[in-house]
Amino acid sequence: MKTVIVTGTSSGIGLEAVVALAKRGWRVFATMRNTAKSGPLETALQEAGVRDRVEIAELDVTDGASIATAVETILSKTGGKLDAVVHNAGVAVGGAFEDVPDAQARHVMETNFFGVIALTRALMPTFRRQRQGRVLIVSSDAAFMGQPGNAIYCASKWAIEGWAEAAAHELGLFGIEAILVEPGPYRTPIWENSPHIMPPESPYHAWAQQLFKAADEHTERTARDPVEVGRVIVKALEARRPRFRYPVGPLARITHAVRGKIPSRLMRRGVSRLLGLDRIRV
Repeated sequence: MKTVIVTGTSSGIGLEAVVALAKRGWRVFATMRNTAKSGPLETALQEAGVRDRVEIAELDVTDGASIATAVETILSKTGGKLDAVVHNAGVAVGGAFEDVPDAQARHVMETNFFGVIALTRALMPTFRRQRQGRVLIVSSDAAFMGQPGNAIYCASKWAIEGWAEAAAHELGLFGIEAILVEPGPYRTPIWENSPHIMPPESPYHAWAQQLFKAADEHTERTARDPVEVGRVIVKALEARRPRFRYPVGPLARITHAVRGKIPSRLMRRGVSRLLGLDRIRV
């Protein structure tokens, strides 16, 4: 039975990945910052008939002590072996970057970027000793192009993709593979749970109002079932020779294909028109 750690599993893509992996016979350590929120995952596992293949553990990727404790506990149960880690834990904050408080901006980077690095570093001795392992990162189509009102989240995803491309050189020395799974819009709670920063006195207030309204409508029209992403994660982890990048969903595949082929100014103009931002005067 192959073993995997998955972070951010209380809902959305993380939950679906755990269920999909368990159905395929993996032994899954489903981690989350607050295990009191494990109810939806417990229900999904019971309904799928795979509760016995999953262990739920507390892990806060922004806390070094939490990472150390979780890794030690999990490896003690696997005999010191691990086949893969799925970095799915992620947060976001919406708003003009000038309006986003520094603490919230740093929290996004600590979770989406530094958390991935810290947990991977903690697992490297195990992967190196085995001379095999897979480090799968749930990125986003936000890594393909800048999105209005989403600068901090985009920065975190661009950063982790750059890290993965560079670190792949080092991981490859020991037979370890880095994999990026890059979903487009999917129905997950990340945006519902994200702060929307829109101070009334902000010079961006009218622009942000239109942006959040249009973005919510766009997501409602285009967001897909996160089950699809869970299936791609399984595919990538079980592939004999996995690809480095897996864009998931129609919009992600389109933006992935045109990345670097359309001038940034033209892309910004198109997005502004799509969201009605070109009508806002400040």
